[in-house]
Amino acid sequence: MSYCNYVNNNVSEMPDFLLHKYYHDNQYGFPIDDDNELFGRLILEINQAGLSWTLMLRKQESFRAAYSNYSIEEIAAYNESDRERLMLNPGIVRNRLKINATIVNAQKILELKTAYGSFKNWLDAHHTFTKEEWIRLFKKTFKFTGGEIVNEFLMSTGYLPGAHSPECPIYEKVRSYS
Repeated sequence: MSYCNYVNNNVSEMPDFLLHKYYHDNQYGFPIDDDNELFGRLILEINQAGLSWTLMLRKQESFRAAYSNYSIEEIAAYNESDRERLMLNPGIVRNRLKINATIVNAQKILELKTAYGSFKNWLDAHHTFTKEEWIRLFKKTFKFTGGEIVNEFLMSTGYLPGAHSPECPIYEKVRSYS
């Protein structure tokens, strides 16, 4: 079952379902212009690896608080005490590899911003890439960015098509942003 089918064909008042419904209808596949928000989505996608997206949706505000409102500049300056603070935070995924990748990736984005003006500009400069080209680029540029992470990050931010099926009521809404 596709994500669109799950969200659009199930009626539930369960909190997790409502999290998915809101994300699907208002965020998934929509372009993001703010660099920090783009990075926040990448943080969530990296941390989702091996876990469920439901868990990420439940913890997204804890991630935002733990990671300085996704401020690339602040995260890039994190030190060992910040790493330990994050490892002790039960509101996020406490995985040292993922925490270290987030910090290193923030530092890398600062380098990209120097060359391209913004993280978004770097992404936009490669917008014609195929999924395979994106995956190679991300693996070369960032830490902890395998194929599924890259695919979901790019699809969820509108850089790759396929977030919504054509029969989904949100499909046209997302297309209007392209």
